[in-house]
Amino acid sequence: MIAPRLRKLIGTVVLVAFVTVYSLTVMAIGAPIMAVHGHGIGMVFYAVAGLVWTIPAGAVIWWMERKPKT
Repeated sequence: MIAPRLRKLIGTVVLVAFVTVYSLTVMAIGAPIMAVHGHGIGMVFYAVAGLVWTIPAGAVIWWMERKPKT
């Protein structure tokens, strides 16, 4: 059983690390896509990638806010 304050601290650290790694990965993948396929496809890629990160982030936030089992 993890205390709620510790759970929020862990979740915050995980979210910051995840968003940092995710954004750097998306930039590394997106730059060659834009160079080869142009700005239109690049914009679609960045729009999709900009929405996809919310799924794992939402799972972490859900875990952080979950009530402890009694």
